[in-house]
Amino acid sequence: MRSKALVISGLLLLFCAVPSFGKDGGFETSRLVVASAGGRHVFTVELAVSAAQRSQGLQNRRRLASDAGMLFDFEAAQPIFFWMKNTYLPLDIMFIADDGRIINIARDTTPLSPAKITSSGPARAVLEVNAGTAKRLGIEAGDSVEHPIFTSQAK
Repeated sequence: MRSKALVISGLLLLFCAVPSFGKDGGFETSRLVVASAGGRHVFTVELAVSAAQRSQGLQNRRRLASDAGMLFDFEAAQPIFFWMKNTYLPLDIMFIADDGRIINIARDTTPLSPAKITSSGPARAVLEVNAGTAKRLGIEAGDSVEHPIFTSQAK
């Protein structure tokens, strides 16, 4: 009986020590708008705000709705690089400045690739959406992303 209790206690400790995101990642969601020459494009984004969430990202996902994405908040502008390790979905990756302006876009990234994908300057955040979304909606570097994390939009 005592050994069963020790095994159960050990499993509970292990379970609590490992970050758990649930089957959908356990990320909070928010509304985000990209304003481009082609119009205003609304996305429902999962928010990756902790180091563990940013590390997990969209890894191991097999589907992403056409109006969905993930917004990675790094809290301060800095050079950022991503890779596609354990990421099965091809993505468009948008690097975004403090003021919500898109700095650069890595389009149609290669799933599972270890190659570095970098911001062309200091970025506050990164928006990942399905590959081809930026082209389909006419989203370009210089377009504006509207979300409360960006300084020019803070209330």
